[in-house]
Amino acid sequence: MLNTRIFSRNGEKFVLVLLAVCFWGCFGSSLFAQRGLYSFLRNDASARAAALAGSFVAIHDDPVSLFYNPAGIASAEDNQLSVTFFKHVQDINSGFVVYNTSLQTLGVQSSSPAAKGSVALGVNYVNYGSFQRLDRNGTVSGASFGGGDIAISLGYANELDSNWFYGVAVKYVNNRLDNVSAGAVAVDAGMLYRIPKANTNIGLSVLNAGVQVATVKGAQEALPLDVRLGVNHRLRGLPLLLNLTLTRLADNVPVFTDRFLNFAIGGEFYFGSAVRVRLGYDNQRRREIAADAQPRLAGFSGGVGVVLEKFSIDYALMALGMPGDVHRVSLNVRL
Repeated sequence: MLNTRIFSRNGEKFVLVLLAVCFWGCFGSSLFAQRGLYSFLRNDASARAAALAGSFVAIHDDPVSLFYNPAGIASAEDNQLSVTFFKHVQDINSGFVVYNTSLQTLGVQSSSPAAKGSVALGVNYVNYGSFQRLDRNGTVSGASFGGGDIAISLGYANELDSNWFYGVAVKYVNNRLDNVSAGAVAVDAGMLYRIPKANTNIGLSVLNAGVQVATVKGAQEALPLDVRLGVNHRLRGLPLLLNLTLTRLADNVPVFTDRFLNFAIGGEFYFGSAVRVRLGYDNQRRREIAADAQPRLAGFSGGVGVVLEKFSIDYALMALGMPGDVHRVSLNVRL
């Protein structure tokens, strides 16, 4: 366990900077779009996360935390590889890959507290398939072309004390269509506080804080800055993990209290040691569906997971209303 002196030296500045960014994002920013070139950064990174409606900022035992709250990888089991695939409409395919380990496992030998940290490498990609090249009259004018998005993240996390963790991830984002591309760099940062005696975790994260570094004909596009605050609680006497997250606290809204309508809630039921059943609801996703577009079950999600000794497999179904449903499959291997 790290002592108070080490916490004061290595943790105070990080905590203050993170809280300052959260304050600025929630109260001072009106420049960040909710949709656009970089909206794929909001995709849920695993079937488990999607089934819980993205209420994942306080999860501590999953390497996919890299994409929601980098602090979570400090308390996740080392040497896990998680792969997720999901298919959109037409030929659009998406996926995530993440691997986490500790610096000591990588051979870093040092008495410094920083050397006891954990690292993770993650990839978020979207492939839009191929398109026919047509002229303005609709005549085929050349070979087909493709497009896609990719974000590569490198994260580091460590403990401030035995129950308090911090993490930061740097990522490069690239968008490509045919022979043109745009790029950006961004930082994700977060804190996770665990209360084992109460079976409760509290998480805070700032996601996609960055700038565009390469444009198409000078057109600037903002990254979707996201500030999230979440809590989860494992009920006593009932095999249920409840998750509640406030999302998009950095969005520009006409009324301050509207920020609190952007919430997600998810429940994970444990059946024995191997089976998990999950349900979730994302109020922001449902609010984005126009009333006349037949929202149906938009915003609701569910899934199931099977956890074995060396690997686990998860499935999730997310309802989007009239556009249809999205299916996700994830495989997590403990190497």
